[in-house]
Amino acid sequence: MSGVVRVFVISPDTRSERRLELHTTVQKLKGNLELITGIPVANQIVSLLNSENDTQVIAVLNEDERPLGFYGLRDWHVLKVEDANPAVSFTGQLTDVSQVEKFELTGKEYEERRDTVLAYKQRNKMGRFAPKDDAPVAAPPLPVNISVGSRCEVESLEPGLSKRGVVRFVGETKFGKGIWVGVEYDEPFGKNNGSVQGEQYFSCRANYGVFVNPNKVKVGDYPIIELGLDDEEM
Repeated sequence: MSGVVRVFVISPDTRSERRLELHTTVQKLKGNLELITGIPVANQIVSLLNSENDTQVIAVLNEDERPLGFYGLRDWHVLKVEDANPAVSFTGQLTDVSQVEKFELTGKEYEERRDTVLAYKQRNKMGRFAPKDDAPVAAPPLPVNISVGSRCEVESLEPGLSKRGVVRFVGETKFGKGIWVGVEYDEPFGKNNGSVQGEQYFSCRANYGVFVNPNKVKVGDYPIIELGLDDEEM
């Protein structure tokens, strides 16, 4: 058997891992345990357990002149140290919070104190106490050099397709931010009759009206595209 074992030492206030020499006597062990647990030698009851989960006592180390090897200590055994007179040494009272008087404040009392985190934030204008910036003022819309009544052509993603019409509206709307241009197309390429979401901005036939961003509109002398049909085909 090895001359040194590693065991756990537990008491009401402590828990630690220790290396013990098996030839050490119980009396010497108790002297060391007093330094570890705070329990006086005369009050110590030292029990040997297989583990912390196994509460069955293998042996009680009560013969002071016996070496630890006599009790069959092995690695990771547990030495449980109890206090036969805890009222004198105050054992266990360090971890018994049930006897601690609770300090409680009402919400109003807490707000009136000047040594709290809340008071610190108030003094330094932090968090919800930080000064509120004035609501940002929306930048005025950029001027758009497009006049109502102008002939125009609207940018198309389809090659060779020209969407021409007349500008019927220029301004802000309720359905989107910024300036929008309302166009009445020459042909039914549109999406509405000049109204969006129940708001009428201009009037035209159904599917001839559309609203687009100003950068998609080119104003100029754009003639109406003729369909190129002969009289007989009309």
